[in-house]
Amino acid sequence: MLQTKNLQYFYGGGSELSFPDIRCETGEHWLLLGQSGCGKTTLLHLLGGLLTPRQGSVIVGDTSLNSLKTSQLDKFRGKKIGIIFQAPHFVRSLRVGENLELAQQLAGLQVDRNHIAKLLGRLGLGHKINAKTDALSQGERQRAAIARALVNKPEIILADEPTSALDDKNTEEVIRLLEETATEVNATLLVVTHDGRLKERFEKRINL
Repeated sequence: MLQTKNLQYFYGGGSELSFPDIRCETGEHWLLLGQSGCGKTTLLHLLGGLLTPRQGSVIVGDTSLNSLKTSQLDKFRGKKIGIIFQAPHFVRSLRVGENLELAQQLAGLQVDRNHIAKLLGRLGLGHKINAKTDALSQGERQRAAIARALVNKPEIILADEPTSALDDKNTEEVIRLLEETATEVNATLLVVTHDGRLKERFEKRINL
């Protein structure tokens, strides 16, 4: 379950963002819609514990992110929350598979190379497991970032514009993978986007 209460964030220069209360139950799939600049990415970063709210709380399961110390929050996020950013970020010295292994290690989990290979294969990247991330196309990098977010079978999956760099065919495959993976592990899925192609895929929506 993912829930927020009275959530606000303050940027320097007097800019303040207030967000509606959210309650996404375990296993539900949600779409968060809004035009550029309305605070979608800020909200996602708050939900993922990457930003600290000025006011209010973010609750994952029965844990308030506000109550966790930095080291506790890092480990909790690694195990419980999978985040797909607009711009993929990798450790450039590591290969694709090694980046996924690192995500497991940082979460305190045992490396599972069979699971990694299977996940990359489902995303059409099985042949890229030993490639450097710099050698991937933009679409391949996005799919590799999705694989990294899903590798630990998180309880919460937060996807920030996961289809922005993809054509229609790959968009369908990626959204289907996100939905199927979330269903397999009974995770809450929240997709943040302004991609109109996704509107008919989700019954539950939040509009900013």
